[in-house]
Amino acid sequence: MRPLSQNTRVGRGFARAHAAVAPASCWRVRGPQFLSSAPLLKSRKVAFVPDPMKKPVYLSLGSNLGDRAKNLRDAIAALGSAGVRVVRVSLTYETEPVDYLDQPWFLNCAVEAETGLAALDLLRALRRIEAQMGSKKLIAKGPRVIDIDILLHGSEVIDTPELQIPHPRMHLRRFVLEPLAEIAPNVQHPVSHLSIADLLARTPDKSAVRVAAGL
Repeated sequence: MRPLSQNTRVGRGFARAHAAVAPASCWRVRGPQFLSSAPLLKSRKVAFVPDPMKKPVYLSLGSNLGDRAKNLRDAIAALGSAGVRVVRVSLTYETEPVDYLDQPWFLNCAVEAETGLAALDLLRALRRIEAQMGSKKLIAKGPRVIDIDILLHGSEVIDTPELQIPHPRMHLRRFVLEPLAEIAPNVQHPVSHLSIADLLARTPDKSAVRVAAGL
């Protein structure tokens, strides 16, 4: 995914409250999904239970270099060891490049998660995942092995040189809003107080965003 702008380029479960994130081999990049089907098979009455000590966070992930789908799976699998518990993953969308057009199309998805990390610590953890996966930002808004952006961190509003939350351009990016609206349509933007579904309906971005076939 091309960087959304100033959110420091961090570069959108049915399980018990303290279950571990499934390894990369268990992830399919389509959704909506939860951590594992096994707990659901054992008891359909046991739903995801939020941890009151952690904040809900929403991330946007994208890749347009190499094996794009694998890059998304690997990044999602790495979140657990970074202190981020994945709750749900959107479908994978194939999206048209925005701003810098001379590059391959992206695969994008959104992730709902929870974490005890402060926003800046989360940012640094996500940067480490990007670096470990070999992602390099050689061209502004250009090609990426993996790009992970923080969209929302609870209801926090942060505006510092290093980090802006909510992401300052999320409402202008269909490739962010389509996956996010799939898994969190009623979540409110803490500044505009519009729901994600409303932001999607109002976005001026007309770039192509389609569910990726076969993923």
